[in-house]
Amino acid sequence: MDLRDHITDIPDYPREGIVFRDVTPLLLHAEALKQSVKLLSDYATPLEVDFVVSAEARGFMLGGAVAAEIGAGFIPARKPGKLPREVNSVEYVLEYGVDALEVHKDALAGGARVLVHDDLLATGGTARALCDLVEQAGAHVAGCAFIIELAFLDGRERLAPHDVHSLVVYEEE
Repeated sequence: MDLRDHITDIPDYPREGIVFRDVTPLLLHAEALKQSVKLLSDYATPLEVDFVVSAEARGFMLGGAVAAEIGAGFIPARKPGKLPREVNSVEYVLEYGVDALEVHKDALAGGARVLVHDDLLATGGTARALCDLVEQAGAHVAGCAFIIELAFLDGRERLAPHDVHSLVVYEEE
C-alpha cells in the first residue's frame, strides 16, 4: 500500500502559497493507519527506546499507538499551561510564528532512550524543540520518526546529528 494515496493536498492552507499535507484520510483508512503504526514501530523497535515523545496535537495521533506497540511509555509534549505539574519548557520558531512545548519535569530522566515522533517534518522547528526537551532532561534522542517529511524545507538538517526516518517524503512542493 502506498501511504501517499491516503494523504490529501490542500492548496493555500493555512495561508496562500502553502500546500497542507492532510493525514486525516490516512487515519480514516484502517489498513493505512495500521501500516503506518507498523512501519513506525519497525523503525523504533531496534532503537530500544524507553519512551516516545510527541507534540500536541497531531503527533499524539500515532505517538501513543507506536509506544504501546513497542512496549515503551508515551510522553505528551503540550502547549504552555496544559500540564498540571512542574514542567520543562522550550520555545521554538514555526513556519508561521513562535510557540512553546512543555513536558512534566519528572517524565524523563538521564539515560532514558527516546523516540521523537510527530506527524510531519517541515522546517524542523517542532521536532528540534522536542529533541531539546529530551536533551534538557539528560535523556538521549535515539531517533526521530515522522509520517510525512517535506524534504524541500530542510528540516532533517535541523535535527542533525539525530537519525531521521519518514514514511512518506515529498521532495518538492
